[in-house]
Amino acid sequence: MDYRAAGVDVEAGRDFVNRIRQEVKSTYRPEVLGALGGFAGCFQLPAGYKEPVLVSGTDGVGTKLKIAQAVDRHDTIGIDLVAMCVNDILTTGAKPLFFLDYVATGKLEPEQLAEVVRGIAAGCRESDCALLGGETAEMPGFYPVGAYDLAGFCVGIVEKERLLDGARVEVGDRVMALPSQGIHSNGFSLVRKIIATQGLSWDDRLSVFADRTLGEVFLTPTRIYVQPILAALRSGLDIRGMAHITGGGLPENLPRCLGEGQSIAIDRRAWQVPPVFQWLATRGNVPEKAMWETFNMGIGLAIVVSSQQVEAAQKWFGDRNLEIYAIGEVVSGDGTLIMEA
Repeated sequence: MDYRAAGVDVEAGRDFVNRIRQEVKSTYRPEVLGALGGFAGCFQLPAGYKEPVLVSGTDGVGTKLKIAQAVDRHDTIGIDLVAMCVNDILTTGAKPLFFLDYVATGKLEPEQLAEVVRGIAAGCRESDCALLGGETAEMPGFYPVGAYDLAGFCVGIVEKERLLDGARVEVGDRVMALPSQGIHSNGFSLVRKIIATQGLSWDDRLSVFADRTLGEVFLTPTRIYVQPILAALRSGLDIRGMAHITGGGLPENLPRCLGEGQSIAIDRRAWQVPPVFQWLATRGNVPEKAMWETFNMGIGLAIVVSSQQVEAAQKWFGDRNLEIYAIGEVVSGDGTLIMEA
């Protein structure tokens, strides 16, 4: 017997690395030292920082992977993986520097996983973040053939005096929000349950979604907010806090950017909830409270600015054809979200 007889194909592993080599290299920043294939990735800290703070984050994409594998489309799920990590560290004001991925599969299929890495590389390029390295584990008997799992790890940097940690947020500050582009990467266990109980297929086309397949609709990748937000910070816009709206929705995530003794009151009429959420609520008979506590409901990233900066923020984003909504205000409270109808 040999390793292949046990279900691990070393040659397929080499083929996979050769397929992704150029995609990985396309993400490299000047600070990357060495090349793909070593035991570790090396990255030199950028110059110009007085008190640099490294910020790290890790995440996955949950059961959205099941949809990608069901429809055999793997070119966007890697974007989700990067987005979930870089958007998280962005909330501190940090600029992403490098990204690592972990891919585990039952049987290594080089082209399938190369598509995944192409998506990861695309997300890294959009974030100006180097894909510094990763690990691919072939685990026969642990994962079924054709199935794979992903985890991502990101490191960024921010000047200590510009670190956003809730300390600068004040009562009276305004909350503004950038829209999501769909479900992003949370709530998919509920999405899949609704599709299954309704007897629907990922290949079904519905008029409410402009005849796109359900697979296409629900594989829309998570939006990456890095470049516009970092540009806004460089412009001098006084952003005092940020929240990435992921699992737990607005009620759980918005208060995470606050200081002590503060809450956020939002006006649910300030933006229009996208049709995909209304469709899920109707088809799944999902209570309104459960919808808000599961999905982003059309808001992907929220920023906190002073009340004097609301118009400046609207103009800055509007001049760049980026939607932004004024959705609420920081008030005195106990760290909860107050939702006004």
